[in-house]
Amino acid sequence: MRYTYMDSPVGELMLAGDNDGLCWIGFAGGSMARRAGVDWVRDSALLPVVREQLEAYFSGQLQQFDLPLAPRLTPFQARVLDELRKVPYGTTVSYGELARRTGNPRASRAVGMANARNPIPIIIPCHRVIGANGDLTGFGGGVDIKRQLLALEQRYAREAPAGMAQAG
Repeated sequence: MRYTYMDSPVGELMLAGDNDGLCWIGFAGGSMARRAGVDWVRDSALLPVVREQLEAYFSGQLQQFDLPLAPRLTPFQARVLDELRKVPYGTTVSYGELARRTGNPRASRAVGMANARNPIPIIIPCHRVIGANGDLTGFGGGVDIKRQLLALEQRYAREAPAGMAQAG
């Protein structure tokens, strides 16, 4: 695995990947802070398109990522995160609704756990999942970062001209 770091408005991010694509995005802090493995190699030229698209996202120029992703997931996690990628930019969904969309309406907690283990936050937008009562619940980078990401998306979603949303 190769990795690099990039500065962002929500702090330093660690990007890690292999020949198949991006495997991890890690925050500097929070419950899911990522650290490089002992056998990982630092590579500042890693996946430049990931860095470009993240920079475009943070500047409000990109609303939907188009990147090679290579997360290591269970089949259930993959199903949950596939549904999560369908949640529109600037909007939120509850854990219960996400469970319903995966075909498991009683699996809110399992969906929450799959969401919490998302190895590629921001790009797979786990920050868009909220509690049934609208509360901002846990986030691997911390609730403050979740709040910042949602505010960024809501601000740019209001300002965006029609049709500006996808990388390509």
